[in-house]
Amino acid sequence: MADPIKELMLPCLSQWGFYPSDNPGNLNREGKYYELSSHLGEGYYWYYEREGMFALAVMDLRLKEDTVIEYKQPDFMSIAYYDTVSAEQLTTYKRLNANCVRGHVSDQQIFRVKYHKDIPIRGMQLMLVPGYFCNYLNLKYPDKFPDPRAAFLNIDGSSDFPELLLLMRQIQAFQGVGATAHLFYESKVADAVSLILEKTTVSKTSYQVKRELSFEDIQNLDTVKSYIADHFAFDLRIEQLAKIACMSQSKLRYCFKRCCGCTLTEYIQNKRIAQAEYMLLKTDL
Repeated sequence: MADPIKELMLPCLSQWGFYPSDNPGNLNREGKYYELSSHLGEGYYWYYEREGMFALAVMDLRLKEDTVIEYKQPDFMSIAYYDTVSAEQLTTYKRLNANCVRGHVSDQQIFRVKYHKDIPIRGMQLMLVPGYFCNYLNLKYPDKFPDPRAAFLNIDGSSDFPELLLLMRQIQAFQGVGATAHLFYESKVADAVSLILEKTTVSKTSYQVKRELSFEDIQNLDTVKSYIADHFAFDLRIEQLAKIACMSQSKLRYCFKRCCGCTLTEYIQNKRIAQAEYMLLKTDL
C-alpha cells in the first residue's frame, strides 16, 4: 500500500531542489534532514514521520528565484505556521501569510503554490494521513471521536492560537532520541488534534457571529487581513483600510471586531509583536 507521507514529501522535496544531507545537530536526529542545492538557494527541510500516520516538519530556506511547486495531493490534512513567508496558493487563489495558523484539508487534486525569491521561508508543519485520523483515532476512541477535517479548516487563518504555537515551538526545540522521541512526537500530535478540536468547539459562537455578516463583508475583511499581513511594518491608517474594505470606518471597526474578536489596532499590534519576538529569538537584530 502506498504511503501518503512519502507521496507528499518526496515529490515536493525533489521539485524544491533538496537532497538528503547530514543533520548538523540543530534539529532532532530521529528526523530526516534535507539541504537545498546551493545554486537554487540556501537552507534546510527536516521532517519526522510515523509511517502511515503523521509527519512533522521544520523548514528554513531562502530561494534565489521564484519557484512554483505542483503535485497531486494524497489524502491528508495539515496545519502550518510560518514566521516568515511570501507565497500564493494558485489552485483556489490564496496568499500564504505569516504569523497565523494555516489549516488545510486535501481535495486529492493537483495543488500549485508559488514561493517568492529572497524572502525567508521559515515555519513548521504537522501532517495527518488516513492511517491516523481514520484508523488510529477511531480504533482508540470508537464511536466517540469526531471527524477532525472541519476543525482543521475552521482554524485556517487564526492569528490567536498561542497554545498551538507553543506546542509547535516545543516540537522544533526537542532533542531527545529513540523511544523518548517517538513517545514525545506521538503525544504532541495528539495534543495538537485535541487543541484544534477544542478551539473549534469553543469558537462556535464566533463562527455564528461570522455568519451574521454578509459573504461580501467577510471577503472584504479577509482582504484587509491579507493587506495587514503584507504591510504591518508600515503606518496603517483606518481611512486607508476602510477604502480597501469598501466600508465606512465605523462599519469596518464594528465588523472587524465581530469577525476577529479583537480591534484593528490589537490585530496589527499582535502581528508586529509576533515578528519582533521572532527577530529577537532567531536573528542578531
